[in-house]
Amino acid sequence: MSTLRSILLHIDASPRSVQRLALAHTLAAQHDARVTALYASTPTALSLPFVMGQGAAEMLPMLQQLDIDYRDNIKALFDRVESNTTTPVAWNELREAPLIPGFVRRALCCDLLVLGQRDASDPMTVGVPSDFVPSVLIGSGRPALVVPYVDLGTTFGEEVLIAWKPTRECAHAVSAAIPFLRRAQRIHLVIADDADAVADQARALEDYLRLHGVKAPIQQRATVTSSEAGEVLLSVAADVDADLLVMGCYGHSRTRELVLGGATRTVLQSMTLPVLMAH
Repeated sequence: MSTLRSILLHIDASPRSVQRLALAHTLAAQHDARVTALYASTPTALSLPFVMGQGAAEMLPMLQQLDIDYRDNIKALFDRVESNTTTPVAWNELREAPLIPGFVRRALCCDLLVLGQRDASDPMTVGVPSDFVPSVLIGSGRPALVVPYVDLGTTFGEEVLIAWKPTRECAHAVSAAIPFLRRAQRIHLVIADDADAVADQARALEDYLRLHGVKAPIQQRATVTSSEAGEVLLSVAADVDADLLVMGCYGHSRTRELVLGGATRTVLQSMTLPVLMAH
């Protein structure tokens, strides 16, 4: 992706959505991109199976009002942020069910998704399926910037760590990251490949990036094996103060079960910096 023009931002009931909104504003200003915020949350009555038992009919109006309150509260936060910005973000609401296929359909016609890491301790995200991020990535084929639920630093995309191995997922992620890599101050490289091929892979990747106008110095930091990749990536990211990690997303659906690669699962669970992923 040589240009970034259309961004789809996921908003849920959690106030953490505002952190994703702030980053989306930054991207819009930097890349002259249009951002659409899509509020998408499964109705409480469908998220909590126990309410579908005895007495469900009596509880339904209360749960429906709870969903309206959740939506109104985050919309009020959204409006307050928007009142102080010069790069307006359009608000939309996903009314289709189930949530993941509906969001995937909206994702197909955008350059980049901005999604949030799942925080199992945040009750306001009850309407977001636990497999939402990887399912949307795999289902849509679109690259996504996944934002951690911890507080972000003051910079984005200045110190970039690329996790590279010769796969289509990595190639897609690096291609999607080019608009960010052009603005980077330094690029750090971790390679997973046969020892004899690492130097060739590093040269080929650097040549590709230079052809696309990436000028930042590139330094190889580590070579990893698949079994330890996730932990090594997060460790190297911390060591170099990276503010963006670029990597492939590995996984597939099997009989309604989402099967993720080890590094993908580890990073999605333990990330502390924004991660640009692509399947």
